[in-house]
Amino acid sequence: MDRKFLVAALLYAVAGMCYGIYMAASKDHSLHPAHAHILLLGFVTSFIYGVIHKLWLGVTAGKLATVQFALHNVGTVVMGVALTLLLAQKLPEETLGPILGLSSVLVLISAVLMLVMCLKSAKSST
Repeated sequence: MDRKFLVAALLYAVAGMCYGIYMAASKDHSLHPAHAHILLLGFVTSFIYGVIHKLWLGVTAGKLATVQFALHNVGTVVMGVALTLLLAQKLPEETLGPILGLSSVLVLISAVLMLVMCLKSAKSST
């Protein structure tokens, strides 16, 4: 799972950097919150999760790790797209608000699952 998170993190880094270059070239920084979410949730958080899996969890996390990976990435991608659409005023907040709320909950559940896996790993190693 560590490699999957690392690859995902690097994909988010490339996407976030392209986003930043686009904003700089267009001189329109109105989408910077979406850019920041892609980099922080996508690149930074995925990288940290990958390190946790590599150094502490390994293969012991099992199916829970797969669920956590899926929830984190679905939530992050949906949030990035929905924030972009909202900030670019392509769809109204009434439409995107619930989508952003759901994506936020998916990312939160993913973080809670990481906590659970870390706590289980700590118990099994003592």
